[in-house]
Parts: sequence; C-alpha cells; structure tokens
Amino acid sequence: MPRPIVAIPADIRKFDGTSWHSVQTQYVNAALKASDLMSFLIPALEEGNHPDLILDRVDGLLVSGSATNVHPSLYGAQARDSDGPFDPARDATSLPLIRRALERGIPMLAICRGIQELNVALGGTLASEIQDQPGIWDHRKPDVPDRDVAYAIRQNVIIAEGSCLAGFLGAGPVPVNSLHRQAISKTAPRLQVEALAEDGTIEAVSVIDAKGFAVGVQWHPEYWAETDKPSRALFEAFGEAVRVYAASKA
Repeated sequence: MPRPIVAIPADIRKFDGTSWHSVQTQYVNAALKASDLMSFLIPALEEGNHPDLILDRVDGLLVSGSATNVHPSLYGAQARDSDGPFDPARDATSLPLIRRALERGIPMLAICRGIQELNVALGGTLASEIQDQPGIWDHRKPDVPDRDVAYAIRQNVIIAEGSCLAGFLGAGPVPVNSLHRQAISKTAPRLQVEALAEDGTIEAVSVIDAKGFAVGVQWHPEYWAETDKPSRALFEAFGEAVRVYAASKA
C-alpha cells in the first residue's frame, strides 16, 4: 500500500517582513525516516480550517513542538507578557484537530507544545516558568548555537509500569531531551500520566478512552529519531498505528 500521510499543523513565523506557515524539518524527517510516513503541512489559520475535511485526507496527526505557547485564556488563566510568545492561529488550528482526531480514532503523537495543546484541548491547565518552582529542575533548552548540544539527551524520565509507553519503551528510567519552560499543571480528566521527570514534572500522557494510538510527550524524540533507540521506538510505534488505521480505511 502507498506510504500513509500524517497532518502536521504549522506555526506562523515572520520572515522578510511577511508571515509564513512553517514546520521544523526535524518533525517531517522523523515522520519520514523513522515512522515511514509522508506529511501534509496544515496552514495555521484563526478561522477557515475545517478539521474533518483535513482529517478525511490523512491517516494520522503529528502535533509538533514550537517556540510559542498556548494562550492562557484557553485554559482559564490571565495572560502575562512572560507567558509568550503566542500563536493564536496555531491554537485555533491544532486544538480542533486534536479533538476531532480523538473522536474519530485517528492516531496522534503530540510533542512538546503538542502535549500541552492536548492537555488544554481536553480541559487541563498549564504551569509557566516551571524552573522557578521549588524543587523543579531547569528544563529549558540551553542557549547555545549548536543544535546537537541544545537537543542533547540529558535527563531521565520514569515510564510507568503497565503504561502505553512501557509497551514499546519499557518501564523505568529512559534518557530523553526534555526542553521546556511550561508543563502540564492540572491534568485533563481524560489523560493518564505515562511518565514523570525525576523532579515530578509530567513528561508523557496518553488518552484513557482513545480508540487508537494517542500519546503526548514533553521531550523531543523527533530530533534523534534516526539514531536514538527509544526515540525511534516511539516513532515506529506511531507509524505502525497509522498504517493500521490507513489499512482499515482502505
């Protein structure tokens, strides 16, 4: 059968005095080279996207990370300047796609901003500047020009026994590259915590009543998906779920 296709919601970026719809290459490459999937990049629009028309044409949803944050108004909080930058078009695109993908049983992998969008889409809240909280490590990306150094695998997450992730990563500690200054605060009722950082930060979730693969991770498996065994295992599991769904449609 032809290689299945996943939708990746884009961000809005400013270059050369104009707006661009963009997705980092590392997500497209991971989908292609580790999951064996093609990608459609979905324009970020505050209005005009129709989730079902988009999802009719794809076999999975990959919700990528971003330098922007979900707007606090979407989880009942007051926005502060320090909570930004924001991308309302990305919010308006991703959150409806997440909800409809879950309702339709379309496989979904949500990464970094994606796990935060998943939590907000299902009624959870986020915490900002978590490195300022007592006992919480500094999870922020190092401010260095070398991306391999910035995305280096540098901490463990603890995968819960019997969890969805344990089925293909194994339970217990797994080394990852978790880079963020926001994290899940109140977990949405439909989400199960799959993994924690050693400081207690939520690092992975799954959707309890999902009809198919529906996992969110706070770290960046896409960056090392070709060379790091746990990162590749996650993308391979997602790819297999997408192929099963595509075959069921055929």
